[in-house]
Amino acid sequence: MAKTLTNPNHVRATAKYVRVAPRKARLVVDQIRNKTVQQAFEILQFSSRAVAVDVEKVLKSAVSNAYQNKGFRPDDLVVVETYVDEGPTMKRIRPRAKGSASRINKRTSHITITVAPRKEA
Repeated sequence: MAKTLTNPNHVRATAKYVRVAPRKARLVVDQIRNKTVQQAFEILQFSSRAVAVDVEKVLKSAVSNAYQNKGFRPDDLVVVETYVDEGPTMKRIRPRAKGSASRINKRTSHITITVAPRKEA
C-alpha cells in the first residue's frame, strides 16, 4: 500500500525494483535520515556500499522534484523520511549434489526518500 504525504511541503522520490536486498539497502538509507541534503550526499559519496549509488540517484531525484515542482532551494532541504520496502523476489534454482536443487532468492527493493525545507522538517 502506498504511503501518502501528509505535509504539502514534503517532496518524495522513489526507485522501484532496485536489484539489491532490502536489508542491505536499509543500512545505507538509515545513515542519511534527518540530515541536510549536503551531508547526505557526502555520506553517500564516501560510502563503500554499492547500493549508495542507487540511493544517491533517488536523493538527486527528490531534490530535483523539490526544485522543479515546488521551487525549493536545494541548500535549504533536509532528508525528512527514508525507507526501503521489499519488492518482488525472483526465485532461481541452483543444481546441487545427487540431482537435488536449492532455491536462490534474488530480492528487490523499493527505495523512497522524502525531503522538505529546513524550517518545515
